[in-house]
Amino acid sequence: MKKILLYLSLCAFAATALGCSPQAKWNHEQKKAMRDALKAYREMVYLQDLTDPEFVVFTDGVAGTLEEAFPVYTTFIEMPAVEDTVDFYVITTIVEELDADARNMRHLYPYQYLVSQGILPEGLTHEQQTEFYKCFAQKVNAQYSTMDQFFAAILADTSDFSQLAQFQQQCANDLFDWVVEVEEVEVSED
Repeated sequence: MKKILLYLSLCAFAATALGCSPQAKWNHEQKKAMRDALKAYREMVYLQDLTDPEFVVFTDGVAGTLEEAFPVYTTFIEMPAVEDTVDFYVITTIVEELDADARNMRHLYPYQYLVSQGILPEGLTHEQQTEFYKCFAQKVNAQYSTMDQFFAAILADTSDFSQLAQFQQQCANDLFDWVVEVEEVEVSED
C-alpha cells in the first residue's frame, strides 16, 4: 500500500512538474497562444463587426471552453484534427451567442454589407439603422421559433429571394419609403 501511495505521489509530482497532468489547467502563455490563434477568425462575418473589447470577451470564452474540454494543452495542440476542433468551438460559440435582436443582427448583416447589396441606402443615421435592425429582428423572431431554425435559415440564405432577404427588403421599404427591385438574371450554360 505504501508503494502505491508513493508511486501515485511521484506520478502526481512528475506530472505537475512536466505539465502533463490531466487535471492541469492551461498556463498564461498557453491561453495567450490560443487567444492569438483565434485572431485568425476575426474576418468571419459575425466576428469582424465586434468591437475590440467584444472580440476579447469572445476569444476568452472560446479559450475557456476549449480548456475545459481539453485540460492538457500539449495533448490538445498535438491532436490530428485540432483545427477542425477549434473551428467547431468557434462556430458553436457564435451560435450560442446569436439571438435575433437588433444588437446581434448588425453583426450578422452589417450595415455596409446591406448597402452594398442595395438593401439599405448609404448615409443612414444610427437611429435609422437601429430601427431597421429592430424591424428585421421582430420579423425573424415571428418566423423562427427556435435558434436551430434561425441558424438553418442563415446557412440556407444563398439567394436574393430567401426569407431573410425578403424580411430585409420589407423593413427597408416600410421604414425608408423606397422599393428595392430585384431582377432575375438568366445564366446560360455555354
